[in-house]
Amino acid sequence: MIRRPAASGRFYPASQFALKKQLDRFISPKDRKRAIAVVAPHAGYDFSGRTAGAVFSEVEVPGTAIILGPNHWGAGSDFAIMSEGAWDTPLGEVPIDSEIAAALKKACDVLEEDAAAHESEHSLEVEVPFLQYLNPDVQIVPIAISTQNETMLEALGKALAETIRNAGKDILIVASTDMSHTERSNPPRQEEVRKRDMMAIDAILELDAEKLLRVVREERITMCGPAPVAATITGSRLLGAERGRLVSYTTSYDTTGDYSYVVGYAGIIIE
Repeated sequence: MIRRPAASGRFYPASQFALKKQLDRFISPKDRKRAIAVVAPHAGYDFSGRTAGAVFSEVEVPGTAIILGPNHWGAGSDFAIMSEGAWDTPLGEVPIDSEIAAALKKACDVLEEDAAAHESEHSLEVEVPFLQYLNPDVQIVPIAISTQNETMLEALGKALAETIRNAGKDILIVASTDMSHTERSNPPRQEEVRKRDMMAIDAILELDAEKLLRVVREERITMCGPAPVAATITGSRLLGAERGRLVSYTTSYDTTGDYSYVVGYAGIIIE
């Protein structure tokens, strides 16, 4: 099964030439290092691409990346995985690592095979061209999440660690999320939103999944992907992660100069 792009031409360019040109601007030539996981935004590249590029510029992209993102539309199962086929982007087809996907499903019974949940979802798709750009031979395992059930997220995190530990190869976890979404903002209000975003970011940097979910809930932070990040934190800690490092925090205002609707973006490396 080939999963056709749902976000090309809207979130990023539909032509290979234009997409490569944009990625050329976002990704810097740096000495890249191995990382256990990254947290990256998933808005339109015009808004969040520089933040995503900043974080991907610093990490090696191995042969397989497990991408976890929020299911914005609520279609399908709470933990929807695709285990077979490939995802198409303007840069070409990216195979699904069926061996790793099968191992994940065996290790975690909350995962359900569900291609329908991925058909219109952009949160995982927009990460794929960055991975392709840095490693044209990359394979992926896509997982869309539409629950914040802490017990289930912890189970998924433990399964991530078990699967990666037993894989015998390097695997990067990519947690896809944007930060606060704020309508009709202004400079004072946006500073308050930024402070709340930093509360969530601090929990990520501390690798504290429970704190992240609690802060997002109690402070009413409109971060769309706390669940995939929480599962990523759990798995990363079990894989030996010692810290998170904030590479970039920006907002859409930084690009548009428009306070009518502002979204925050964070790029974080977990190592």
